[in-house]
Amino acid sequence: MLRRNLFALTTIGTAAFALLLGTASAQQKTLREQLIGAWTLVSDETMPTNGPKRQTFGANPKGILILDAGGRYAMVQGRPDRPKFKNVTKLRLGATADEFAAAARGFAANFGTWSVDEADKTLTRKYEIALIPNNDMSERKASVIIAGDELKLAGMGANGARIEAVYRRAK
Repeated sequence: MLRRNLFALTTIGTAAFALLLGTASAQQKTLREQLIGAWTLVSDETMPTNGPKRQTFGANPKGILILDAGGRYAMVQGRPDRPKFKNVTKLRLGATADEFAAAARGFAANFGTWSVDEADKTLTRKYEIALIPNNDMSERKASVIIAGDELKLAGMGANGARIEAVYRRAK
């Protein structure tokens, strides 16, 4: 009798353990599935090959990265402290070349398609259009680390500088 009860408890325990493992593996999402959604920019640092580290968009950058399930993305980021244009009645037509240059230096935007290499844990974005026309139709590859609601992307910029951006999942 004791042996039968012990066998029954062992069988139930093994079945419960197997069920828990099955549930855990079913809940495990691919890197691609984890990336889908909207992410807000927390920090963005550039490490040039021959110079000091800099925060291109300031100490408190603003931005968003949206990765949709269909493989399209949009990214916009900028410095919240960019100087305002002086002529407020004709913002685009009344701004000087220097005002536009200052505004563009503290801003980045691009959109296009994205893909993931699950084995390498990398994200590749193919720019369709970018604020900087030289980046149109180029690709950027970044290593991906996701920890909870935090996303860290690390890759190389067009000029060879290392860029690290940290995002938080948008709520």
